[in-house]
Amino acid sequence: MGIYEELVERGLIAQVTNEEEIRSMINNGKAVFYIGFDCTADSLTAGHFMALTLMKRLQMAGNKPIALIGGGTTMIGDPSGRTDMRKMLTREDIEHNAECFKRQMERFIDFGEGKAQMINNADWLLNLNYVELLREVGACFSVNNMLRAECYKQRMEKGLSFLEFNYMIMQSYDFYYLFQHYNCNMQFGGDDQWSNMLGGTELIRRKLGKDAHAMTITLLTDSQGKKMGKTAGNAVWLDANKTSPYDFYQYWRNVDDADVMKCIRMLTFLPLEQIREMESWEGSRLNQAKEILAFELTAMVHGQDEARKAEAAAKALFGGGSASADMPTTELSETDLSEAAADIMTLLVKTGLCPSKSDARRNIQQGGVTANEEKITDIARSFTREELMKGIVLKRGKKSFHKVILK
Repeated sequence: MGIYEELVERGLIAQVTNEEEIRSMINNGKAVFYIGFDCTADSLTAGHFMALTLMKRLQMAGNKPIALIGGGTTMIGDPSGRTDMRKMLTREDIEHNAECFKRQMERFIDFGEGKAQMINNADWLLNLNYVELLREVGACFSVNNMLRAECYKQRMEKGLSFLEFNYMIMQSYDFYYLFQHYNCNMQFGGDDQWSNMLGGTELIRRKLGKDAHAMTITLLTDSQGKKMGKTAGNAVWLDANKTSPYDFYQYWRNVDDADVMKCIRMLTFLPLEQIREMESWEGSRLNQAKEILAFELTAMVHGQDEARKAEAAAKALFGGGSASADMPTTELSETDLSEAAADIMTLLVKTGLCPSKSDARRNIQQGGVTANEEKITDIARSFTREELMKGIVLKRGKKSFHKVILK
């Protein structure tokens, strides 16, 4: 079985421009492909995870990845799948985010001479002259076709700005530039990027008279069709300081029964033979499958040691224990106290169990919060310095734990 056939069996391929050509190229290690990452935050998220694992799979099969950091395109903002315009970031913010992305990508992809390349599109996009760009590529884009593109549909409902309208041209120009200067013959991306990717292949065909190829990856959605990679309304980050290894493990450990095997197929590197055997698992064995999924992904992102710690902490908590040295912990200082105490809503927000005090209030009022196994019903409940020095295990819902201690 070639790598293309493996991607098909794993359910990763959504759309391709020329299946026969693409199959031949990637099965024979002839693809020089790129995936773009706009620098909208200082960490990659679980939403980027499939793209990173795809790059790794294809590199292992002999193909050459280009990780394109969107230092230039982030200045515009991708409207795909959005109902509002993205926040405008400063150049300094974008450069900082790009550096964070680079450090995280190096855990997945083998960069170096003759291997994968990491390139920033700010190197050419920020130096473009607007009038010269219009004369060079403007005639290659039909406004009528652009307005019908899937990537603009949601934005059209509230009003598509001219700023965002240019995004397709910028992304298409990236492919055109990489094709000429880096021999890049393929672009991969999420299925919501299809229109933008076709814009690039068409620009290359019209300007250079040559064929380039595009393939989209199936979006990772749950059984209700919602994008996966968020918990309690917040992104699941690959940065351990934003989402702890324990919380990352717990996110995947808690996926719905209907989604666990899909996640294992699409995200892990477990052999397909093993996955086929797991397809028949039911009942308690599905929990075992979730533990395998959570361990495999946590080990990829945070390393084997952190994955083992997260697994041990989860088993200690859900096996009836109330604490573990490996449980995610927030340390308080005296400055965090008010009149030698800290209230429950402040603690829930500080630990990240709740994104806001209003969310904390709602969880308490609904009976979803405990402290050291005592259900909290009073939103004004506070804990003394002495209690905090001993440590308090907070629990929101059935599966989110966090320890808080005063040092």
